[in-house]
Amino acid sequence: MNPYVPILAIGAIGFGFGAFSVVAAAISGPKRYNRAKLEAYECGIEPSPQAAGGGRFPVKYFLTAMLFIVFDIEIVFLYPWAVSFDQLGLFGLVEMIIFIATVFVAYAYVWRRGGLEWD
Repeated sequence: MNPYVPILAIGAIGFGFGAFSVVAAAISGPKRYNRAKLEAYECGIEPSPQAAGGGRFPVKYFLTAMLFIVFDIEIVFLYPWAVSFDQLGLFGLVEMIIFIATVFVAYAYVWRRGGLEWD
């Protein structure tokens, strides 16, 4: 038996469920639309034409997002390395030290630039 058949079967089941849900909602859902139903949902707050503060996001928002991505990717690479540490030997250890040093340089740069200070 081909080892990819179960993966394809799960993908087909997921696609079928998604298609069925969309079709069933279109058939059984109410067709009455009004102005409130067509507006974007914003937790009961009336939407304003312009965001608070002139519509600009602070740079700290993007910096925090990038920090999350950098350190999340670090964990993604560290887990398989830890699982197969014995098989990689000295080569794996040296490569991981280089990788961690690179991430540490990025961390030190962000720290010195004040990216970790919460106002």
